[in-house]
Amino acid sequence: MTQEKTLKPSGLAQHFATLWPGLLVCGLAALAAQFLSDHYGAPAMLMALLLGLALHFLVQEETSCAPGVSFAARSILRIGVALLGARISFEVFAELGLGVIGLMVAGLIVTVAFGFLAARLLGRGWRLAILTSGAVAICGASAAMAIAAVLPRNEFSERNLSFTVFGVTLLSTIAMVVYPLVAQGFGLSDLAAGVFLGGTIHDVAQVVGAGFSVSESVGETSTTVKLIRVTLLAPFVLILTLSLRAFDAGRTEGAKAPPILPGFVAAFVVLACANSLGLVPSVLQEILWAISKWAMLTAIAAVGMKTELRRILKIPPQSVGLLCGETLFIAIFVLAGVMWLI
Repeated sequence: MTQEKTLKPSGLAQHFATLWPGLLVCGLAALAAQFLSDHYGAPAMLMALLLGLALHFLVQEETSCAPGVSFAARSILRIGVALLGARISFEVFAELGLGVIGLMVAGLIVTVAFGFLAARLLGRGWRLAILTSGAVAICGASAAMAIAAVLPRNEFSERNLSFTVFGVTLLSTIAMVVYPLVAQGFGLSDLAAGVFLGGTIHDVAQVVGAGFSVSESVGETSTTVKLIRVTLLAPFVLILTLSLRAFDAGRTEGAKAPPILPGFVAAFVVLACANSLGLVPSVLQEILWAISKWAMLTAIAAVGMKTELRRILKIPPQSVGLLCGETLFIAIFVLAGVMWLI
């Protein structure tokens, strides 16, 4: 019994010793990305991805960093997505009304359907269609990483994820500048402008930037609407997982089927319910949000390190067209819905 007790800590310490070089490098890349974001206004996610791409040599030929980088790209990613649930409050959503919530749900459904149709017309695969349309319709880079965590993997998985994160972050940054002008051009009210900005811009940070650049009320509305879209991440990943299990989509013979409810999705739902019931103090909510942000930055840096830049540069123009088309589609759909509802 004594021997068994001494083996367990030893095994844990050995496992940590294997992981820490890669985790340290990913953490430093995340810190550097946040520094660049704070001082130069660049999107932190985009900076983390670019720094990761530049450090790809650290994971070539199974270096000492490789195990930790792989762990960060998978496990730390899931921790970050799970902790996003601490930001969700269903009570706040109810104040916007069923019409706005219904518009966000419809936007997700039709954007995914459009993504599948467009991918087929452009000769792209169904994995890329799900990844890009889900990222566009839900919450950008965060959604892309959560969806990639349950999609069956192939030789293009890392490349497609890096491309999607890069693309939605870049498009979000452009939208942060252009969409407030669109809202002004169509003469939208503060409520309508907030719903439009929150319902179309991909990443949370850019939604906040766009909304508060118009006014405080628009900023508050757009942020709340954006969180409705973030809430859709859990049911979307659950339905996707169930569909993949039902059709054995992309699974090689003898491979283990994905769990019915991935653990990180369950944790997301539990935290969202707890926060909606007032069980998560505001101080703890801020701590969990900070941990989530750093976990996501660390994970996306790891994803960049696992991706060869040469493969990103070989992305077919059809894939670029797919992502841009989905972005334009949801913007038109939500704008039309806002003008009809509000």
